[in-house]
Amino acid sequence: MHARVGQRGARGALTLRRLVGAWRVARAIVHVLHGALICAVVFPFIGSAARLQRIGWWSAKFMRLIGISVESHGTPCSGATLVVANHISWLDILAINAVQPVRFVSKADVRDWPVIGWLVACAGTLFIERERKRDALRVVHQVAAALEAGQTVALFPEGTTSLGDGLLPFHANLLQSAISTGTPVQPVALRFRDATREVSPAAAYVGDTHILESLWSVVTASGLVAQVHWLAPEAAAHAERRALGARLRRRIGVALNVKEFRPPH
Repeated sequence: MHARVGQRGARGALTLRRLVGAWRVARAIVHVLHGALICAVVFPFIGSAARLQRIGWWSAKFMRLIGISVESHGTPCSGATLVVANHISWLDILAINAVQPVRFVSKADVRDWPVIGWLVACAGTLFIERERKRDALRVVHQVAAALEAGQTVALFPEGTTSLGDGLLPFHANLLQSAISTGTPVQPVALRFRDATREVSPAAAYVGDTHILESLWSVVTASGLVAQVHWLAPEAAAHAERRALGARLRRRIGVALNVKEFRPPH
């Protein structure tokens, strides 16, 4: 009898989680459409600072609607800064923008996502075709121009997502934009935890996972929290880009307590 009661309780909890997930998805869809309306009607008539303010508001609200709390630690820089972060999910952009809205460098295929791709482009995202090595040079010039204009630009030097419990190698090509312009680089350590795990698998967007599958995993998770750790910036002028990339990777790894960066006992 106790087993049957336990099974009914488990089924009830699963049903409730699915209902909550469906409600979160419905609200997220409405918010996406609201964002599209803002892009179409408001953005053509306001400046870049006002756009960033609305992007920050929209991102923070989207995170709340899908059930994610955002915790920010440290102080984000303002003005011309190159932000470098580890990459776990499409949620990373929203988590950073919820704290400090910036321009992002993103892989080109995101631009083809229905509605979302258009929203991302409206936010001033710089797109890179990672399969084409020559395209990196074009994006370096674009990022350098944005930095010289006093903007903050963020990128993910891993080039792809990971599970969140480690770090992939950093590709240092785009760091040349900060080196050439003498712009400071601020590393950011991202992590998603949930009610039971310090590193939540619900947030990871890896492999062949479909965006809708990832969204459902997120909205049905319990107690999902995005942790955004802003580490101290460092000068990039005259640095060697591979050495700079290795140094940034190590600092983020230490902040995340990744095994390979833990000091020996």
